[in-house]
Amino acid sequence: MSVRRHPLLIPALTALALLAALASLTLGAVPLSPARIFAVLGGGGDDIASAILLDLRLPRMLLGLIVGAMLGLAGAALQGYLRNPLAEPSVLGASNCAALGAVGALYFGLAQVHPLALPALAILTSLIGIGALFLLAGPAESPLTLILAGIAIATLAGAGISLSLNLSPNPFAAMEIMSWLMGSLENRAYGHVWIALPCVAVGAALLIADGRTLDALTLGEDGAQALGIDLRRARLRLMLGVAIGVGGAVAVSGAIGFVGLIVPHLVRPLTDRSPSAILLPSMLGGAALLTLADIGVRLIPTSSELKLGVLTALLGVPVFLIYLMRERRLW
Repeated sequence: MSVRRHPLLIPALTALALLAALASLTLGAVPLSPARIFAVLGGGGDDIASAILLDLRLPRMLLGLIVGAMLGLAGAALQGYLRNPLAEPSVLGASNCAALGAVGALYFGLAQVHPLALPALAILTSLIGIGALFLLAGPAESPLTLILAGIAIATLAGAGISLSLNLSPNPFAAMEIMSWLMGSLENRAYGHVWIALPCVAVGAALLIADGRTLDALTLGEDGAQALGIDLRRARLRLMLGVAIGVGGAVAVSGAIGFVGLIVPHLVRPLTDRSPSAILLPSMLGGAALLTLADIGVRLIPTSSELKLGVLTALLGVPVFLIYLMRERRLW
């Protein structure tokens, strides 16, 4: 995997992600100076700074990096595999199915029974959704078949979410579901990090392993097969990678859209535009973008903290519209 046009892209994005992580620890309702942060990390520091940094901001920062990296990577992999520049993780229904599982845990009160019930159910329904995608798509390798099957599954999962809101036993249950659907990293703990991290690690490994396949698919299915690519195994790795990785991310962060759509478009002009060259930059860019967006929701003055999914949608829609206008040669 190489980035031939701008060799400093990976170091620059890595530095940006690290700066975003440091800013996430520093900025907030109670600003912490770097000196206080390093004092706490060194085993000293005052109790207030220690509580804010270790109990609140550190797990939130880690989740911002982990979730953002997975969403950016999944978007880049799907855009390469489907040869569709508007693809993102929700295309295959993984995000919606994970959200449906989480909503089910909230609706039936399972989230109050055990803290692991919500993420476990979200990951399970994401895998079930991918299994249904296999059944609907059948043996065909066509990206169009996958997209249509994914739309059907995502629509069905969306209908289930709407039904749960419609049948909520009380307004408070509906508010809790809506709050989760808008996405947030607020009030997350290390338990959420340990839930998301292994899922994202497995999902990312499966997607990055398909770099050569994604490059070959730029020649079409027949060209890729002529180069010795097993498209069925490649599709299996991609769908499992998206289901496990995005399912684990959505399980702890809620529904956060547009990161997987806009990050590959931001980094693509800085690479040679081959699908494999976009994977790692999109992963780093997604981590930096979501962490910076999470800082934004803390600093924007509102009566209550702005939801992260709302801000990413506000950032993503203009990019989406600009791309559409360029495609129609109106820009």
